[in-house]
Amino acid sequence: MTQKGYLKKELQKFNINDDTKSVRTPLAPHFKLKANMSPLTVEEREYMTHVPYVSAVGSLMHTIVCTRPDLSQTVSMVSRYMHNPVMGHWEAVKWIIRYIKSAINIGLKFKKDVVGKQEYIRYVDFDYAGELDKHRSTMGYVFTLSQAPIS
Repeated sequence: MTQKGYLKKELQKFNINDDTKSVRTPLAPHFKLKANMSPLTVEEREYMTHVPYVSAVGSLMHTIVCTRPDLSQTVSMVSRYMHNPVMGHWEAVKWIIRYIKSAINIGLKFKKDVVGKQEYIRYVDFDYAGELDKHRSTMGYVFTLSQAPIS
């Protein structure tokens, strides 16, 4: 299951075309997202009022719910700043969208086990104080059924 048609429309909506350079990772390590990343100048505040940040993050959320749970952690990071995004946050969202361009064919594949059983597996991971603003721990999980992520 993929959302190739939907993702192509979303790429066009956010001006990602064939000439746009794609990237190979959902979010690069140089993005250190924090609420107070930079002081907002008057020009930056004006520019950010015209940026479709909330719309882009909403589209990404729809994508992770339907066919791309692999992007959950990355989208979770950028969704924390929907109330007051700055340029650094918008750059991170554009990076994620450029990654989707390079991985547009990725989706979910459900397989039947050769023994005929539907195996349910859980994976959990966390980091200590990984959230940079309040130094809270973050956690992620994946539940799979028949070797495909379902949550």
